[in-house]
Amino acid sequence: MSPTTSNHPALPAHGHVTFLGAGPGDPGLLTLRAVEALSGADVLVAEPAVLEVVRAHARAGVSTPELTVVDDASVSAGIPVLRDAANLVMEAARGGKRVVRAVTGDPGLDTDTGREMLACAAAGIPFEVVPGVATAVGVPAYAGVPLRDAEGADVRFVDARTASDRCWTEVGASDGTAVVSTTLDSVAAAAGEMVAAGRKPDTPLTVTIAGTTTRQRTWTATLGTIAQTLKQAKVLPSPEGHQPVIAVVGERSAAAQRDQLAWFESKPLFGWKVLVPRTKEQAASLSDQLRSYGAVPHEVPTIAVEPPRTPQQMERAVKGLVTGRYEWIAFTSVNAVKAVREKFEEYGLDARAFAGIKVAAVGEQTAAALVDFGVKPDLVPSGEQSAAGLLEDWPPYDPVFDPIDRVFLPRADIATETLVAGLIELGWEVDDVTAYRTVRASPPPAETREAIKGGGFDAVLFTSSSTVRNLVGIAGKPHNVTVIACIGPATAKTAEEHGLRVDVLSPEPSVHRLAEALAEFGAARRAAAVEAGEHVTRPSERRPGGRRRRTTT
Repeated sequence: MSPTTSNHPALPAHGHVTFLGAGPGDPGLLTLRAVEALSGADVLVAEPAVLEVVRAHARAGVSTPELTVVDDASVSAGIPVLRDAANLVMEAARGGKRVVRAVTGDPGLDTDTGREMLACAAAGIPFEVVPGVATAVGVPAYAGVPLRDAEGADVRFVDARTASDRCWTEVGASDGTAVVSTTLDSVAAAAGEMVAAGRKPDTPLTVTIAGTTTRQRTWTATLGTIAQTLKQAKVLPSPEGHQPVIAVVGERSAAAQRDQLAWFESKPLFGWKVLVPRTKEQAASLSDQLRSYGAVPHEVPTIAVEPPRTPQQMERAVKGLVTGRYEWIAFTSVNAVKAVREKFEEYGLDARAFAGIKVAAVGEQTAAALVDFGVKPDLVPSGEQSAAGLLEDWPPYDPVFDPIDRVFLPRADIATETLVAGLIELGWEVDDVTAYRTVRASPPPAETREAIKGGGFDAVLFTSSSTVRNLVGIAGKPHNVTVIACIGPATAKTAEEHGLRVDVLSPEPSVHRLAEALAEFGAARRAAAVEAGEHVTRPSERRPGGRRRRTTT
């Protein structure tokens, strides 16, 4: 028998398991090591609560087997449901797969994960642990409730669902901080346990639901008044009462401190659902900016981009770039960059074809798209980010210094003539080429249309007159409680012509200044409510039934 053969079939090499903590809910709390592990996973076994958080960092095609609920009754009872995660993990690892097992918070504080680790160890399957931000630590931090101060009080973590009588006795006898993991409809019972064990009824506590997410809400009360507080807030009784909460008991959860330290919930647009009528690619940086203000952006494309009906003009212009026909090429949008880039790829060209040609970009986003293509613009407006701003900085044609007098301008079929006229006035010849067509996008899903017309959105950002016309055309007119923010006077005029009340006008024609202006509006609105002693609400809660729906989430 040859040394390289065997009578026994080869066993698959064992894979590898990464037990990963996905944090309490905010996707930004994932660690760098967690993102790295997710990018290399073959199989992702994740709790439903964090699946979307971690899947965003997994590679395309990763397998995400669904966790099976073994005990349906445990859902309504608020008890951790039993799932077949261990079997899924072991099966994939035995098949030589790289498995990521993602859990809420930190895996070291999850008892089920501990059992899965032991199973891997017993089977000889290599594994590692990537710690995450523990829910019992991350949620109080986002609620503005420090767990310790300079006096160094003790901190005790309690899971109310499994706590023994001895545990309650010890916590009741202590004057340290208690961080209690429980459910919304069980928090009053947990408070009663602590009072029965010796804690004073007037001991302050905070209760936070949906911590670290833009649905977060925190109530401040005492052990003796929390039941009444939740009842008065009309959050209980509720069919959503089984939702998990974190309660912090002790002097450090007092309202006086939260007024100063509640940094997350006091963001200017906290929890606002903001409609951004642009594609995900166009809205990426704008949506990130809105999230930094606490908003929940929702992108709805109002236009679709299609190739020109007659591509010959574009083809001649691109060939002219290569043969030296142009001194300048001016890009007025990200879509123009995309159109030229696609035509380059069709001809087997790359950014080197721009050698010797001066490149202009109307705004920062267009410039960024060029840099991504490998081209650094020679000219970007120093002032207003628009065609007019570009013309302010564009040099006049000089036959002594400019060997070629022609500019290639790839743009949309509905673009204005401002740039063309301005360049001609400066002495340049312009090849004004339709690089792409803009058409009205398909209507968004019915749920989104109903939210637009029914006041489900708190604000909408209009970045051009066409976005106003197209949004109203494909989805209907936004409800009158929705805050309308427009990028400039022309867009505002179009909005008013469609019967909309314009609340926010950007001081500059920039999407980022528009978002900033909306945040300033939200901050002023919040400050006015606080000064008046009123509960801070979102605009959508002013519609009939709006507040009732919010308090049950």
